[in-house]
Amino acid sequence: ELQYAYCENIDDGRGYTSGRAGFCTGTGDAVIVVRKYTAKKPNNPLAKYLKEMERLAKEESDDTSKLGGYVNAWKEAAKDSVFRKIQDEVSDDLYYKPAMALAKKYGVKTPLAECALYDCIIQHGDGDDGDSINAILKKTGHVSGDEKEWLKKFLKNRRADLWDPEDPDTRDEWRQSVDRVDAMTTILKDDNMDLDGPIKIHTPNHDATIP
Repeated sequence: ELQYAYCENIDDGRGYTSGRAGFCTGTGDAVIVVRKYTAKKPNNPLAKYLKEMERLAKEESDDTSKLGGYVNAWKEAAKDSVFRKIQDEVSDDLYYKPAMALAKKYGVKTPLAECALYDCIIQHGDGDDGDSINAILKKTGHVSGDEKEWLKKFLKNRRADLWDPEDPDTRDEWRQSVDRVDAMTTILKDDNMDLDGPIKIHTPNHDATIP
């Protein structure tokens, strides 16, 4: 279930993480969501934070000292279908479409591998730093033959980066999120490259079946 109302500071050096794609006040994507929402509904609960969010995005700052009440404001805004639709649009433009472009570039065709790229770009971003999806793909290379073997290598490289990222500010939080990779690895071991249901997830932190 998409968590449009989710909002908290997870202490990963990115300020508040919010919404369906984890839009952050310190990375520049949260401000895009609020900017578009304010253009459509000027009197929304988040509008008063826009100036400060612009500053934080420009400075890539995790400072939240001037965002008092932001969490509740985000949750309140998420009740509005317009705000939820804007989250969908920004997520598509910033993450889904670029992930699918990378899938085409690297020869990725299966749903599970596309899913892995989409999840990776949301967390790692598509910049040129050592923790980006581009850095992980560079280590992995293009698909040449068995896509299952390619995905196994990609997930191994991403898990290694989550465990020991170049950015020290993300280390503690990212180490706690290796389950994101482990979940896809269990699906890979089941040879369910097409994501046919039921999808079984079994990791140290998750044990579930998705119909």
